[in-house]
Amino acid sequence: MPSTVTNGDSGLKFYNIINGKSRSSDVNEQVIDPRTEESLWDVPVASADDLDDAVVAANRAFKTWRHISQEERHKVLQDLADCLRANKELLSDIHGKETGKSLVMAQSDVEVSALHFEYYKGITLEDEVQYEDDTVKIIGTHVPIGVLAAISPWNFPMILSCVKVVSALTTGNCVIIKPSPFTPYSILKFCELAQSVLPPGVFQALSGGADLGERMTLHPDIHHISFTGTVAVGKRILQNCAKTMKKVVLEMAGNNAAIICEDADLEKVVPSVAIGCFFHAGQVCVASKRIYVHESLYDRFMELFVEEAAKYTRDNIMFAPVSNRVNFERAKSFLEDCRKNSYEIISGGEIKSDEKGFWLPPTIVAKPPDDALLVREEQFAPIAPILTWSDEDDVVSRANLDNSGLGASLYTPDLDKARRLAQRLECGSVWINRFERPHFGAYFGGWKLSGFGGELGKHGLYNYCQLQSLHFHK
Repeated sequence: MPSTVTNGDSGLKFYNIINGKSRSSDVNEQVIDPRTEESLWDVPVASADDLDDAVVAANRAFKTWRHISQEERHKVLQDLADCLRANKELLSDIHGKETGKSLVMAQSDVEVSALHFEYYKGITLEDEVQYEDDTVKIIGTHVPIGVLAAISPWNFPMILSCVKVVSALTTGNCVIIKPSPFTPYSILKFCELAQSVLPPGVFQALSGGADLGERMTLHPDIHHISFTGTVAVGKRILQNCAKTMKKVVLEMAGNNAAIICEDADLEKVVPSVAIGCFFHAGQVCVASKRIYVHESLYDRFMELFVEEAAKYTRDNIMFAPVSNRVNFERAKSFLEDCRKNSYEIISGGEIKSDEKGFWLPPTIVAKPPDDALLVREEQFAPIAPILTWSDEDDVVSRANLDNSGLGASLYTPDLDKARRLAQRLECGSVWINRFERPHFGAYFGGWKLSGFGGELGKHGLYNYCQLQSLHFHK
């Protein structure tokens, strides 16, 4: 049975988890609650020796874990889902404090994490007969890689960490997770609780900053890196991993375009676009970052969109503060650039300096030029640039930036048109008549500067294993 911990303990302790055991550190840090700017709990900072010990434990565990039957691994996935649900109250409370999310959003993240484990319980990479004739039968089989280092982000730390963990475990790998130093708590606690259903060394967790991530990418006995974060860091990881020819999965920038066609029903479309822009204060990898509205609908769209944006207040359970001071200052720099260039800010944009928390109201900027910072770069904040278009070739060209390869959304009742436009967009996923959200059953990967490889769905598992061809001669 999975372990449970009673909530309500203000003296919660957090540990690095190495070889099935909790380990403290001589160096501790504290994270700030983005709603209140109050310090949270101590979190241990892993040392180079901690990493080495975890890697040794993972490689030792891999010798056995790789041979565990798929049926047994699937049972463990259900046990981990049960562990998440058994500790939902505790993990949601921790998760809400470190991310700034409402309790409802935090609870949803824990439940969605559990659903990912349950989804993969039903997925198996079967052997495939690649070729057969009278002389030979060639079978393709999927072999685990070894030890995965998973480096996860701060916007959805539970869900995105669990995607990497479940992908590694179900394919027979061992995994060491490094959560973001801005949101280390919930995943450290989950890993601690998960030790009750896993052999030592199979799933470990280390807390630390960029220096720890750097050591992971260079470690000769780590065989695979999965990273979600910025383009700059992703490029450095790719360079580091080339030195030992590690397998790499990178999910990076998503400067995603939303295109509203001339036949769209704005009464239905505008609420969806607003969710795409302002859910969790726009801190979603596939949030709608650039809105292209057909010029014939622009005035009415803006009228409805301003009304909809006003609903995203501090009391809205889908809204949140910016998750940390670094991103808060970066978001403010986008506003400063808009003001410096005299772009028209239709609503929002004002920050109350006398109130605690990293709050930035939903902000709408009308028709900034295509070379504006707010259009060229991913803002990762609740600031929406609204642009117009009239020609399909033009809007497709403007949508296809180098950093927009993660996703896009299209709004039109004409599904043939939607498919035609979607297949001209240079990105890994396109959502039709809905705001962008990954689905655990669909492959999710970025193109161009937005990624390298991908995760989720059955196809995502192929990036967590090697394909071996067995030639049986008759």
